[in-house]
Amino acid sequence: MNTQVSITHRDYSLTGPESKRAVTTGLAAAEWYHTDVPRKVMKDLMKRRDGPPMRDTALWVALHILFAAGGIYFWGSWIAVPFWLAYGVLYGSACDSRWHECGHGTAFRTRWMNDVVYHIASFQVVRNPVNWRWSHVRHHTDTIIVGRDPEIAWMHPIKLGAKALAYVGILDVWGGVKTLIRNAAGQLSEDEKSYIPETAWPRAIFWARVHVAIYAATLLATLALLAGGAGWAAAIPFLLIGGPRIYGCWHMIMTGLLQHGGLAEDVLDHRLNSRTLYLNPISRWIYWNMNYHVEHHMFPMVPYYALPKLHETIKHDLPAPNTSIWDAYREMFAAVMRQRQEPGYALVKDLPPTAKPYQPHLHASVPERDA
Repeated sequence: MNTQVSITHRDYSLTGPESKRAVTTGLAAAEWYHTDVPRKVMKDLMKRRDGPPMRDTALWVALHILFAAGGIYFWGSWIAVPFWLAYGVLYGSACDSRWHECGHGTAFRTRWMNDVVYHIASFQVVRNPVNWRWSHVRHHTDTIIVGRDPEIAWMHPIKLGAKALAYVGILDVWGGVKTLIRNAAGQLSEDEKSYIPETAWPRAIFWARVHVAIYAATLLATLALLAGGAGWAAAIPFLLIGGPRIYGCWHMIMTGLLQHGGLAEDVLDHRLNSRTLYLNPISRWIYWNMNYHVEHHMFPMVPYYALPKLHETIKHDLPAPNTSIWDAYREMFAAVMRQRQEPGYALVKDLPPTAKPYQPHLHASVPERDA
């Protein structure tokens, strides 16, 4: 006999009743559990260097140039397609990890290098660099706390169709462009105002105008080429700027959905709401080691190139990592499908015997394991 289960709708806005509930129950800006790491070891892990990110960024830029040149040189031939596909991933997916790490200020030791890469990557991912810097601060302060975290990807009830569409970034890019246009017109939403300091509002408006101006120039270049009889070659400006964020975002979405999918909301232990998995070397380079996601949330000031070492240091206190993307998706999809039928369900992974128990902290609670 089938039983109809009513799906609980939660208010994920940052100015609604869930936000007030998070504050009154002590979930907002709370103390999080973290694995004990000796001070000297942590100091070494947190040490920032310019060498690794300079190497990775130089390769990232060089590959942009190489694949774009190949795509343009072989234009009109099927040989151009793999060049544009590779360029799309570098532009539309690798930008996310660069935006993320440089936004933390942990990738480079030299601050201006972080800022330059951060702004370039923010433009590529179609995000206002000011808004998202502060949004991500809140994401780390209140990770997957409903009504507080502005970056919750899996909202309940889960819409699987929308998640499938995310692999082609049309809706996401359209939303990002609309936000930039709104910001460029001098308007910030109430949610944005809740996490962006008022002193930063003018910068948010300024950078939105810069981004909109570049997109407008790209559109004008395309129209000029069309008017000049360039035919299909008029698409090249769009394929160089903006377009790759649409068709090349699949790797960013593939890895990003695994970060917290199927796991718990409103808990104060990152082992309950974040996922670590092992990746192949190419995906790790594109993703800048963010597959070590429990480790990153526990210790966000550890640079991406030190995360494998951090993982080895604290893995005795963490759930076993998923062994691959496929393994992680199989686990996540089963949990997500169950969440669609059982509001409040969350996957709880077994801890090794060497780990400390999951920490409920304050008014948060550990979701029940399956019997």
